[in-house]
Order: sequence, then C-alpha cells, then structure tokens
Amino acid sequence: MNVQMTETIWLNQDEVCSLQHVAAVSGLSEAEVLDLVETGVLAPVSGQTGSGMFYSECIVVARKARRLRDDFDLNADGVALVLNLLRRVDALESELLALRPAPGRHRQAK
Repeated sequence: MNVQMTETIWLNQDEVCSLQHVAAVSGLSEAEVLDLVETGVLAPVSGQTGSGMFYSECIVVARKARRLRDDFDLNADGVALVLNLLRRVDALESELLALRPAPGRHRQAK
C-alpha cells in the first residue's frame, strides 16, 4: 500500500507568496505576472509593483489568466479585459443575489 502525502494551503489573504512562487504555480512567466499587476488584475501586498509579494489568492487569478491565454490565444491586454469583465459579472451576480428575497418570504402586496 502506498501512502501519498500532500501539503495544502488556503488561497486567501492570510498567506503571502513571492512573485516567483505565483509564476511557478500558475504557469505564467514573472514578466506576465508583472503585466497583470500593471493592468490592475493582480495587486501586490503593499500595493506597489516592486514589492514582489502577493496574497495567495492571487494564484487563482493567475491560473485563470494562463488558461485564458492558452485556450483563447489572448495577448496580455485581452486577458486583462476578460478577467476584469469576469470580476464585474461576479460582483453583479452577488449584488443581484443580495436583492432577491429569501426563499419562503414573499413580498407583501400593498
């Protein structure tokens, strides 16, 4: 019987990782990660481009950027546009969900 051990980390704002780590686990080059920072898709921990430290949740966005680049053959600007539009759609869906009445509660007619 083989036992396989794996290490897991939460991808959130509690953990930080380096630019090199984000590039390595996302499949992007360091230059491509920095392009995402310049376009506003990713933000370093300190808010400055040169800090080189990112919250671990940035890995999810970087991986999504790599998939978009590879699957749709997008350039850096195209990837940034799509990611910003997807972020806006998520925000609008959350807002719409918050405006809907809870199940079982119906609006009273006046």
